[in-house]
Amino acid sequence: MTRTAVLICPGRGTYNKPELGYLHRHHAQRMDLFHSFNALRAEAGQQAVTALDGADRFTVNTYSRGDVASALIYAASLADAQAVADDIEVVAVTGNSMGWYSALAAGGALSPQDGFRVVNTMGTLMQDHLIGGQLVYPFIGDDWVNDSARKEELLTEVARINAQDGHTLGLSIDLGGMLVLAGDEAGLTAFEASQPGQQDRFPMRLANHAAFHTALQAPVAAEGRARLGADLFGQPERPLIDGRGKIWWPAATDTQALWNYTLGHQVTEPYDFTRAVQTAAREFAPDLFIVAGPGATLGGAVAQSLVLADWRGLANKPAFQARQDAQPFLIAMGRDDQRALATG
Repeated sequence: MTRTAVLICPGRGTYNKPELGYLHRHHAQRMDLFHSFNALRAEAGQQAVTALDGADRFTVNTYSRGDVASALIYAASLADAQAVADDIEVVAVTGNSMGWYSALAAGGALSPQDGFRVVNTMGTLMQDHLIGGQLVYPFIGDDWVNDSARKEELLTEVARINAQDGHTLGLSIDLGGMLVLAGDEAGLTAFEASQPGQQDRFPMRLANHAAFHTALQAPVAAEGRARLGADLFGQPERPLIDGRGKIWWPAATDTQALWNYTLGHQVTEPYDFTRAVQTAAREFAPDLFIVAGPGATLGGAVAQSLVLADWRGLANKPAFQARQDAQPFLIAMGRDDQRALATG
């Protein structure tokens, strides 16, 4: 029996030490695809993705760089998308932040190679400019119950800091029960000083991350548009859900508008991943939510997004866990104990 699924592509921060070797472990039969990516990297004088993935040692300084992480994450996500079992019908595709580029290729709006061209170009530009930074902070507790008042309080504090002279701070990603904030050093430091520590790790700075999805990235967006033409973009083969919750439908997409969004709004305005997941749930009512690798950390944000929407009565974390334990419907391909549920 065919099951339906929404495929979700992860963003930056998902290829870490445990993921080293991911391409070789899971996709040895797709080396031709990766070699086509290597050729594009060689044109830019960059190290091959297969060499990076096959290295003996993982170092944060190297693998957190935008010009390295983006290429590896895209390669892993796209290969995972191609490995989904034949008895699973992918009815829509979305992604988080950089995962939007992967989603475009997984959904057929970009060829695998053009998708790599886009992600590698943008990842390299982000690294070359490295404007500002990002941090993560939760607004819900361990039970995942929605606390909209706390969220509003935090966003009000962000606006207050941003209004101060010499400070820039804004919402970067609405990520389930987390807020990803972005800004300059003064803005980020002011927020860290204003909030209590949570769970021994928040507020948490993200290494080698720029102020993604804010106006600070306008120079990167402009350079990206100059380097990447709208002719790369075609009609999607599957519905695509962007970082506003907008659906781009096959045979009905304005490809110029898709290019404009991808290298404009998507780069310089907040990315609402929560809304993208909730739109996927409400509009497509899939049997499964499949999170492509690498890594599995995005699964938590997907689950939280569903709980925040009270999807199918999921009011809190225990309700989600009970449903998931009875019949897994959220599958992270980056988890060895779940991978086979998606690949057959």
